Amino acid sequence: MPDVPDEMALLVADVYEAAGVLRRSGEAIAAAEGQTQARWQVLGAVSDEPLSVARAARRLGITRQGVQRIANDLARDGLADFRPNPDHRSSPLLGLTPRGRRVLAGITDRAAAAHRALSADIASADIVAARDLLRRVIEQVRQREGE
Repeated sequence: MPDVPDEMALLVADVYEAAGVLRRSGEAIAAAEGQTQARWQVLGAVSDEPLSVARAARRLGITRQGVQRIANDLARDGLADFRPNPDHRSSPLLGLTPRGRRVLAGITDRAAAAHRALSADIASADIVAARDLLRRVIEQVRQREGE
């Protein structure tokens, strides 16, 4: 019978490897639309509603400064704009422009096609089981972060 701690260590290594492979794939998908994965993430974060840079950063789990730099670039390129924030005058909201929505839709369409190709030979039940396991591992890690 396999040693559970050793198997968990191997699972963690596999998750990191998968993250790297998927990040490179995401970069290629975004590049086909003239963007980077980081820009894609920020576009996606503010696609449902305009958000402050700080709130977008929290949603993405990255630094406010990193999101601010990307937000400024997106605004400069006409993909997003800064709007008044009725709740905080010194923290404008970042929202997508019509051009930004078109670019995000193009990336999303390419990503959907890539996901269909990736999952073509994998049973839906296996994907559901893998997601369930990953969510359980994430929850275990989060519970231990507070210890």
